[in-house]
Amino acid sequence: MNHPDKSALLDSLKIERKTPAAGPSRAPWLAAGALVLAILAGGGWYVWHDSRVAVQAVTAEAADPGSTAGLDASGYVVARRKATLSAKILGKVTEVNFEEGDHVKAGDIVARLDDSNYRAALLEAQAKAAQAKSTMDNTAPIYARYKKLQGEGAISTDAVETQRLAYDNARTAYGVAQAQVASAQSYLRDTLVRAPFSGIVTVKVAQVGEVVAPSAAGGGDTRTGIITIVDMDSLEVQVDVSENYIDRVHEGAPTVIHLDAYPDWDIPGKVIAIIPTADQSKGTVEVRVAIDARDSRILPQMAARVAFLETAKPGQAAPVNQVTVPAQAVQAHGRTGDVFVIKEDGVLEKRTVALGPVSQQTAVILSGVIAGDQLASGNLAGLKDGEAVKIAQ
Repeated sequence: MNHPDKSALLDSLKIERKTPAAGPSRAPWLAAGALVLAILAGGGWYVWHDSRVAVQAVTAEAADPGSTAGLDASGYVVARRKATLSAKILGKVTEVNFEEGDHVKAGDIVARLDDSNYRAALLEAQAKAAQAKSTMDNTAPIYARYKKLQGEGAISTDAVETQRLAYDNARTAYGVAQAQVASAQSYLRDTLVRAPFSGIVTVKVAQVGEVVAPSAAGGGDTRTGIITIVDMDSLEVQVDVSENYIDRVHEGAPTVIHLDAYPDWDIPGKVIAIIPTADQSKGTVEVRVAIDARDSRILPQMAARVAFLETAKPGQAAPVNQVTVPAQAVQAHGRTGDVFVIKEDGVLEKRTVALGPVSQQTAVILSGVIAGDQLASGNLAGLKDGEAVKIAQ
């Protein structure tokens, strides 16, 4: 029996594999997708990480052409008539008749000191004065009789002269005794402390039983004052005005006073005087301002702001192109300053402007900015000309 070749049989059992046809490549699509993702990622980063500086924006406002606040200064309410009452002599307080908030009239006795020693001294002086007067009264008729006898030639001149000396000494002694009485009465009156003017008690220092003395004699725990009174009708405001703008302040000029305690209350006033000296350390001049409206709400040492008004005179044109902006929008340098105007494209433009009065709240710009301009406000030191910014919401 013939057997086929084993190699041929094995070849017949092999499976033929066909090579697949070449299809389109996916590489270009993958590259395009990667590019789109990169663009989207870059745009999202720009949206969420805007490198522009955020600034606060304020708008310049036109000033009132009729009457503008030419200057604004800060100060305090003070009393022109204020006194801390003390005793003229050293003594123990036996009576204090007023408390804080009480009204005092001129001449009222506000306190008493122990007067026992001074009363005794007065009685002693009065007794000595009576004794001296008695001696003078006894020597006066004797001297008159001696003078009569001398005229009749019945007595010597030496005897008359001796009696005259006795009378003169008695009269001098009586005068000294009267002076001692007056001194003792003065010391006794000094045990009464009286109000020199009408006012309100603001401070009570000494209590009954404490020892008080004049300021020159006080020491240790010895009090030098008893009470402090203030004349509320003498209240005024004292403010410090920058010497750069003192030429804008005139005596008699109208003002508007605002108290920090009542910021919405417009209190009329006027300039009383400009103190003719400047404070070298602060570069300011002190100005006294009268308060035209009297009110119990106005108290000494209250913080106050005074706006000095500039009213256009008849025939004088009101200021033009004058605007006001918050003080934080200006870098002031005397009568000029720098501002950053935000242009429509969001780019800063640094401008040098002419300044009017500058206060803690507002600044008056005379030229360089018009009403409606938007300015950057806040930390201007970190900004620069031509910088792109965005307005903080």
